[in-house]
Order: sequence, then structure tokens, then C-alpha cells
Amino acid sequence: MKKFLTFMMALVLCLSAVFAVVKTDKAVAEENVKVGFIFLHDENSTYDKNFLDAAVEACTKLGIEYELRTNIPEGQECYDEAANLVDEGCNIIFADSFGHESFMIQAAREFPEVEFCHATGTQAHTVGLANYHNSFASIYEGRYLAGVAAGMKLNEMIANGEFTEDEAKIGYVGAFPYAEVKSGYTSFFLGARSVCPTATMEVTFTNSWYDEALEKEGAQMLISRGCKLMSQHADSWGAPTACETAGVPDVSYNGSTISACPNTFIVSSRINWEPYFEYMIGCVANGEEIAADWTGTIETGSVELTEINEAVAAEGTTEKIEEVKAGLADGSIHVFDTSAFTVGGEELTSYQADVDDMGDFVGETEVIKDGYFAESEYRSAPYFDLDIDGIEILGA
Repeated sequence: MKKFLTFMMALVLCLSAVFAVVKTDKAVAEENVKVGFIFLHDENSTYDKNFLDAAVEACTKLGIEYELRTNIPEGQECYDEAANLVDEGCNIIFADSFGHESFMIQAAREFPEVEFCHATGTQAHTVGLANYHNSFASIYEGRYLAGVAAGMKLNEMIANGEFTEDEAKIGYVGAFPYAEVKSGYTSFFLGARSVCPTATMEVTFTNSWYDEALEKEGAQMLISRGCKLMSQHADSWGAPTACETAGVPDVSYNGSTISACPNTFIVSSRINWEPYFEYMIGCVANGEEIAADWTGTIETGSVELTEINEAVAAEGTTEKIEEVKAGLADGSIHVFDTSAFTVGGEELTSYQADVDDMGDFVGETEVIKDGYFAESEYRSAPYFDLDIDGIEILGA
């Protein structure tokens, strides 16, 4: 028996040494890590600027060499740029737009020695490539908190006699009718309605991630239809500046617009990508696997609100947001609590979401659990694609 135990201990020590060597071989000395970043637009897009700033901050903090590529379309140009970045010695390549995914997967297949990381994508957990990874964040929680600020503002305006409770209509400029956008405006609406229960919403789409003229026109149209407060999931300053001109309170996205809209900006939610960039770099430097699907949270510092503009926000907004944030953290509040909304007049008790994106748009995963829609728990990218009561879709 002693001989057997001695043999097993020796075997364990041997295997441990082997695994240690494997990890060492896979690791890249931090000073040799080089990251290539591919962005759909440039710093003129609030969406891309958010990524750009985080990329520079993370790489500068860690002392990592990096390359930035801006204005790369969602086409073959993405693959071509990824290949160029490989030739330039990058061992991590990151792309920031949904339409980049198929081209990043193409590059990942061709260059298995390089790690490819992609934000907002859906296929990493099904495509079966060890060097391809998706990431997102629970931004629906940030949008819910921003919605609470919006609802507080609606209540203040009602109390001031600016309009009646049944006129508390929100306008929302969306890019595309994708799950990411639907998840965003629905969580924002539910946050607003949690404090202003008579709130309704109208949504229009531009069918573009970045079109300042269309975003401004969409906001102006919604304001003309009687919307008392605005928000958006589109990447320019078009909607916020339309609100400033019209004197309509606005909740922006991906960064503060207070410099151009001091009289209407309330707050903004955003994903802080720096924690993810530090994570993926650390994994490569330490020889560790990057998660196929990584979801940042409020706790990881990935979901943030900008500073509240006290000159516009309703009194007590900061305190209320902190109260709700605590509820999200301890699980007493769920953004998509099924008792808080209906679909076609009915409360949801079951829903098959299209989590495994096979291109067929067929739901295969039960996502209602414990009385809430479990967004971003089965993959990082949003899959909430329901049209709930109280939100009217106007189209583009």
C-alpha cells in the first residue's frame, strides 16, 4: 500500500510539473504582448471613442505595445486588417462591432497562434475555436439605473405641472431592431417605469450605428410627437443636440454629452472596457485561457454611470440610484422581473431564446428562471428580443 501511495504521489508531482511547463510554454512575457484593435468608426463615434479610450488606458497602464485601426467596415476589410495586424506581430486582436464577427472567426481559423477577442458577438461558445472569444457586459443594469434617473425627471416635471401623468411619454432613437438594442431600451424603460408607472415609450430606428443626421431627425420626430424625455442607442451626438435645441431632457449613452448639452443632459450609462482589456492581456501574459464568453458587471467595474448633471436631474436622483444599485447587487432587484412587464397582455412564464446563434433565429434555451428573464447569463451578448407592452415601435 505504501508503495502504491508513493507511486501516486510521484505521478501527481510529475503531472503537476508537466502542466506547469505547458502553462509556461503558452505564456507570453508581458513585454512581448502586442494588441491590435479594430474599430468600426473613430473618436467621432461615442461608441468607438469609448473603446478607443479604454484600449489606450489599459495598454498604457500595463506598458503594452498596441496598434489602433479605425474606420474598419463590417466586411472583408476586417479580415484583411486582422491579417495585417498578425503580420505586425500582434498576439491579441480585438474588434468592437457586431458585424466584424464572421471575419474575426475567419482570421482565428487561419492564425491559431493568435488570440482573437470580439465585443458584442454571439458565436464563440458554439464555433469551437480555442482562440476565439466574445465579450460584453450587463449594460442592461446600467441602462435600468439610467432609466430610474429618467423616471425621476418625469415625476418632477409632472409635479411641476409641465404635463400630466398620462402624458409621460419617452422617446428613444435606436440603431437596429437587434436584441442588443431591444435589451437596452427595454431595460431603460423598465427602470423609468419602476418610479414613474404611467410612463410609455416610442422607439424609432435609423438602421445605422452612426448617422448623425438620421439620429437628429429621429429625435426631432419623437419630440414633435409629444415625447417629454429622450434617450438613444446610436453612436453620434445627433439626438442629444436635438434635445438641447428643443429643451427636452436627455439620457445619453456611452459618455457624457454635458459639454454640448448642459441644459438637458441628465446622465449616461456606458460599458467600461478597460477591465476586459486588462483581463485578456493578463490571460495571454500568464498563459491562461481567455473565457469564450466574458460578461462584465457593475462589480467588475465594467458597467458605469457618468456623473449626474445635478442642474438638470430631479432632486434625490443620486440617492435613488444608489438604492437601486444596491438592490441589483444583492439580487433583490432583477431588471427583467417578469412581474414588471407583460407581452401581449400576458406575463411571461417561459421563453425560448436564441442563445446558440446558428443563423436560424430559432430559440432553443429556456431563459425564464426564478421569476425573471435571465439576460446575459447563458452567453455574454444580449438575447432579450421581446416587444413588451407599453413600448410602441414606430420604425425608421
